[in-house]
Amino acid sequence: MSWLEKLFGQREKSGAVAKQRLQMVLIHDRSDLSPGLLELIKDDIIEVIAKRLEINRENVVVNLERTEKDSVLVAEVPLLPGNGRSAPTS
Repeated sequence: MSWLEKLFGQREKSGAVAKQRLQMVLIHDRSDLSPGLLELIKDDIIEVIAKRLEINRENVVVNLERTEKDSVLVAEVPLLPGNGRSAPTS
């Protein structure tokens, strides 16, 4: 890692940022939750899981899915190799 990366940090790619924003807009359109509240929930989920496991924070996705009866909050949290489990062999 160069000293510039250490100083300024790595930036998220614009495509990834745009994808996350679009996901948040779609979620908001399909739910009664505000986009700000869903983003706060996502941040809380990331912080809690990151206390115990190494995760890929940039690729965490939180969605609100609706069925006829229920609304379900689904979090996809990619785990990094390690974490007390073996790495994939494929």
